[in-house]
Amino acid sequence: MKRYRPFLLSLLFLFFTAPSRAQQKVDVLIVHGTVLTMDFAGDVYDDGEIAIRGDSIVAVGPADEIGSTYIASRTIDARDEIVMPGLINGHAHAAMSLFRGLGGDSSLNDWLEKYVFPAEARNVTPDFVEWGTRLGILEMLRGGITTYADMYYFEDNVARVTKEAGMRGVLGETFIDFPAPDNKSVPQMLAYTENYIKHWQGDPLITPAVAPHSIYTCSTKTLESAAALAHRYHVPILIHLAEAAPESDQSRAKYGLSPTAYLENIGFLGPDVTAAHCVWVTAADMQLLASHGVGCVNNPSSNMKLASGTSPVVDLIAAGVPEGLGTDGAASNNDLDMFEEMDLAAKQQKLARMDPRALPAEQVVAMATINGARALHMEKEIGSLEPGKKADVILIRTDAPHATPMYNIYSQLVYALKASDVDSVVIAGRLVMEHRRMLTLDEPAILAKAREYAKQVSASLAVAPK
Repeated sequence: MKRYRPFLLSLLFLFFTAPSRAQQKVDVLIVHGTVLTMDFAGDVYDDGEIAIRGDSIVAVGPADEIGSTYIASRTIDARDEIVMPGLINGHAHAAMSLFRGLGGDSSLNDWLEKYVFPAEARNVTPDFVEWGTRLGILEMLRGGITTYADMYYFEDNVARVTKEAGMRGVLGETFIDFPAPDNKSVPQMLAYTENYIKHWQGDPLITPAVAPHSIYTCSTKTLESAAALAHRYHVPILIHLAEAAPESDQSRAKYGLSPTAYLENIGFLGPDVTAAHCVWVTAADMQLLASHGVGCVNNPSSNMKLASGTSPVVDLIAAGVPEGLGTDGAASNNDLDMFEEMDLAAKQQKLARMDPRALPAEQVVAMATINGARALHMEKEIGSLEPGKKADVILIRTDAPHATPMYNIYSQLVYALKASDVDSVVIAGRLVMEHRRMLTLDEPAILAKAREYAKQVSASLAVAPK
C-alpha cells in the first residue's frame, strides 16, 4: 500500500482544490457590485457579477449564480460600486481639447470664423492632433467614456492614438469645402479617407467613418461624394445637422428646404448616418430622420454655451429617432464630461417644457449607454451588459458624501454622481484605468505637452494666455 500513497494523496489534493466540474474558466470576474445592465428587461443586480472571456461578456447575473459557475484568472472586487456599461460619447472632436476655452462667449458663427478656423489653419499638424487626442482620451477615460465618435483632421493619427490607449472609437475624417490642415481639396480628402478606411476597417476597436462637416461647409457634390465613399466601404457617416438657426435660415433661403429635408432630397440620409445636434428640426424633419434610421446626438453643454438652442429630445425620442448624448469638443463645452451632459440633458428638457417629468433619469442613462449605441448603429456590440457583447464596463464608487444615500440608481447617476467617481474602466476585457490610475496613457507627459501647445496657440493668434 505504501507504494500508492503518493498517488492517492495527489488525487485527494486535486479533488479538494480543483474547481467543480460545472465551473468554467474565464479571464475576468467582476464581483459583488450593483450591476446595472441597461438590457431590454432593465435588470439590476444588487449583488451582481460579470464574467468576461477575451474581449466579450460571457455571463451577467446574481453573485451566487455567477460565482458558482465561473472561475477567473483575475477577480475585480466591485463592492460599494455601481458596475455598468461604459458611457458612449456620441459626438466629439478629441484633438480640439488643445483649444479648450478658445473664443468663449461667442456665437457659433463667430466662434468658428474668428477663432477656431484660424487657430486650426495655423496650428493643426499630425503631432498636434496626436497630443490633443491623447489629452481628450485621458479626460474621457477618467470620466468613464469607453466609446467616442470623433470628427476631425488627420484621423488616421487619431485612430492610432485611440488604439494605443485601448479605447473604442467611431472616427470620422472631415470633409470641408476649403483647404483643411490635412487635405487641401476634396479629391485629396477622398483619396486620404479611402486609404484611411482600408487601413482600419475590421479593427476590433476602431471603426473608420466619413465625416462631411455640415451642409453649410460642404457643397451638394461634396456631400454626395462623401456619402458614396461611405456606401462603397459600408462605413458610418457623421455630420453636424441643424445645429443653429443660421444654418436653418440659409438652407431655406438657398434650397427652399430645412437642412434635414435638403439632405433627404439629395439622398444623403440613411441607417448609416449619425447626426450631431438636431436642434432646429421640425416634426416633419423628425419623421424623415426616423424613417431613414438616422441616429441623433444631443450636446446640451455646447448648445447652451453657444446659444444654439435646445434640441427637442423628447419629441425626437417619441418620433422613434435613436437619441444619444455627446460632449462636442472641449473647445465649445469646455470639457468632455458625460456625467455633466446627463445632468444638463435632463434639466434642459424639464425647463424647456416646464415639466419635471420630461426626460426622466432612466431615459438619460439610456441615452449615454444603449440608446447612444443605437444612435451610432452599434447596439449589437456595445451599450449594455449582456452575454456576447463587448466587455466595456465601468465601476463607479458610491461612498462619497455627495453619493450617499442612494435610493434610485438612475437618479443618482444623472443628478448626483460625478466623472471623478469613476474608479476603474474596462474596454474589450482590458483594464485601462484601475482605481483612478491610468494604465495605457502617460498622464504627466500629456499634460506637459498640452501646456506647451497652449503657448503656441496663444502666440499664433496674438492672444495672451489667461
